Amino acid sequence: MNIRILELIEGAQAARGLTVIIDVFRAMTVEAYVINNGAKDLIPMGSIEDAYRYRDEHPGTLLMGERGGKKCEGFDFGNSPTAVKDFDFTGKTVVHTTSAGTQGIANATHASEILTGSMVNAKAIAEYIKKSGADEVSLVCMGLAGVKNTVEDRMCAEYIKAMVEGTSFDPAPWVEKCKTDDGKKFFDPEKQEVFPETDFHLSVEADRFDFVLRVVTGPDGLMHTVRV
Repeated sequence: MNIRILELIEGAQAARGLTVIIDVFRAMTVEAYVINNGAKDLIPMGSIEDAYRYRDEHPGTLLMGERGGKKCEGFDFGNSPTAVKDFDFTGKTVVHTTSAGTQGIANATHASEILTGSMVNAKAIAEYIKKSGADEVSLVCMGLAGVKNTVEDRMCAEYIKAMVEGTSFDPAPWVEKCKTDDGKKFFDPEKQEVFPETDFHLSVEADRFDFVLRVVTGPDGLMHTVRV
């Protein structure tokens, strides 16, 4: 099994084989909480306009996402795990669009299979990869807006890779590095409305969930994130 760690939009475009699109802060963490809380359907989309259009055509759909970290205008939720962790999504269809994570999904056009990647279900992802029998695995760190490398996504990729290969990896020192890298915004008192500190802690918590999220193409031609 050849495991490659790739970076950013270019990495998603270069990904081959079983591909994991990693976005710890915060897209893929949020998706895990939404699925865990009962969402009937979760649809990742690249553009805000497509999200609006889908809701217009399917009343009752919840829109979730951000640009520049801030909740998109007219959306029901931003991209905060704090905001969704206790919300009951049972029976709801959720459309999700973000600056990095969902862009990675949209750009991974050469992948044979796509999983979403986060710390909260990293162990489950590693177990899935080991059982998959895949010859090639691409772990794509989406970073900040898909254009800047970040510590948290690299941490997640290295953690998953180590578990697949049976080597040791301690996320704790990396978590500390996150506090001075992209994660520092969560500790800024002036940014708590958009980046609450609780988002940091919820996002770096390892292995909270025991399921994997797989992105599949539905009969409608759209991508859907499903629990496996």
